[in-house]
Amino acid sequence: MPLLGSDLLTRRAFSLSLAGGAALLRAEEPEMHWALLSDTHIPENPEDSYRGFRPVDNLRKAVPMVLEAKPQGVLICGDAARLKGLPGDYRMLKSLLDPLSSRMPVAIALGNHDDRKNFLDVFGGSQPGTQKVKNRHVLVIEGPALRFIVLDSLIMPDFTPGLLGKDQRTWLAQFLDTAAPLPTVLFMHHTPDDSDSALLDMPRLMDIIRGRNMVKAVVFGHSHRYAHLVWDGIQMINLPALGYNFNDSEPVGWVDAVFSDRGASLTLHALGGNTERDGKTVVLAWRS
Repeated sequence: MPLLGSDLLTRRAFSLSLAGGAALLRAEEPEMHWALLSDTHIPENPEDSYRGFRPVDNLRKAVPMVLEAKPQGVLICGDAARLKGLPGDYRMLKSLLDPLSSRMPVAIALGNHDDRKNFLDVFGGSQPGTQKVKNRHVLVIEGPALRFIVLDSLIMPDFTPGLLGKDQRTWLAQFLDTAAPLPTVLFMHHTPDDSDSALLDMPRLMDIIRGRNMVKAVVFGHSHRYAHLVWDGIQMINLPALGYNFNDSEPVGWVDAVFSDRGASLTLHALGGNTERDGKTVVLAWRS
């Protein structure tokens, strides 16, 4: 999952370097302020719509809002493309993200409506923080007091369930055992539940992270819901979809997130759907 605009981290008092294969963010403040988007579902055709929503219009509305919030970076948590991850989808997405990626790093995870090859052909795969995991694109971003690990749960394009797989799980366990003990947040696309459309190896992922207390939270999308819960002390953060919702009770929008070594503050920006929680902030505390 390439880190777009990574060469621009020197702006706004940031610098980027490589140490141990991670993209390192250094700043005067120990917090990591990132805009979190998910399920953008960008098509090549800007007129494409679903349930009355136009994903291209939604992202166009969100971009100036993100710029106004002045985060350190942006992370899209999967299903970046509309349905099958066509090359034209990613070209459109890249152009829509240009105002952001020209000013800050933009990390993009892969979801079940993405195509790994087409994505990498458009965005490139050789970026700071990219890890060597067989047939997967994994990214590590480190701040002075916090770490993000972006995982790859894509099995194949337009195939609903997700899977990390043995190689990625083995890499994650080894990385967590050898890396500096920074509070760590995992990002992936698929929901961590036991449904047939979710992350199929979630029990094995929980076996890895349950006893490794440096992992404080898992952030995901896929369900087009906005929710928070605690599982074995780990914060589970389900991001809303930006492209469209599946249910009128859910918002369509993005989350302004501030992470620290103690917890996270999440503020919803709802562009449509159920806007009752627009502007409301949820504060989450990490497990000890």
